[in-house]
Amino acid sequence: MIFSELYSAYYNAVAAILSRVLEGECSEKELQQIVVERAFGESVLSILPSLKSGKWQLIHPDMTTPLEHIPTMPMTLLQKRWLKAISLDPRVKLFGVAFPNLDDVEPLFTEADYYVYDKYSDGDPFEDEGYIQIFRVILTAIRQKTPIKFEMINRKGRTVFGRFLPQRLEYSEKDDKFRVVAAGNGFVGTVNLSRMTRCTHYTGDKPLDSNEREVLYDIATVKLVDERNALERFMLHFAHFEKQAEKLDEKYYLIRIKYARDDEPEMVIRLLSFGPMIEVVGGDTLRRLIIEKLRNQKNCGLK
Repeated sequence: MIFSELYSAYYNAVAAILSRVLEGECSEKELQQIVVERAFGESVLSILPSLKSGKWQLIHPDMTTPLEHIPTMPMTLLQKRWLKAISLDPRVKLFGVAFPNLDDVEPLFTEADYYVYDKYSDGDPFEDEGYIQIFRVILTAIRQKTPIKFEMINRKGRTVFGRFLPQRLEYSEKDDKFRVVAAGNGFVGTVNLSRMTRCTHYTGDKPLDSNEREVLYDIATVKLVDERNALERFMLHFAHFEKQAEKLDEKYYLIRIKYARDDEPEMVIRLLSFGPMIEVVGGDTLRRLIIEKLRNQKNCGLK
């Protein structure tokens, strides 16, 4: 792994201890507290004894150190190249994150190095200045727990106005779109950011009900035949879903997936992408939608 919180925690803890020792007198209790805060609870049993015994040769028995300067942890070239690649993603730029001192660094990979299958081609305009402004207004409102007012184009092509309290942002990998989960003023549910044409912070005095709608879930039961590595692909594709898998025999599996009802249209598309490798055998509404989708495709001459 290029960055690892698991292992770097120890390095950060030892660096903080050495920095504290260099600052002047410190007690063993203070050092123990640093370990607890920066590493793991059981690390007190290994880090301090290794330092005090001279095993790591970083601290003398009198609690001084042979080091003359506060330790630093500069990034490796591989880490810089990875960060440079991430900084080129237009979605990252939406958050206004700065990546300094990477101008002369070659990215580890670019968009030309990979291709994402099963994704719509009409994703959000991440580099559009108007879209970026709307995204950042919503992001600030979520962090500050303040309402917004907006103007958007609904599904019927009409311009509508409203205000709500944004709860969180969600990203759909399949649609390549961001949406905001909202509540307040009778407005509940999700809104695609790309439909918004204007968005500002709401500063009015009129009270706004901030109760978020309860998320309703359903269970889809899928029978899968493990051919062409279908099981591994399926589990990877639905990695972020709560699910249970049951092996029926050497070839067939029964998988139950928990999904939000609001995401039903996306679930239909996700499941259809596996073609004859799966059959939805449980979840009446989802199964009906899939059958309807397949009939529509057949009527259009699609195979």
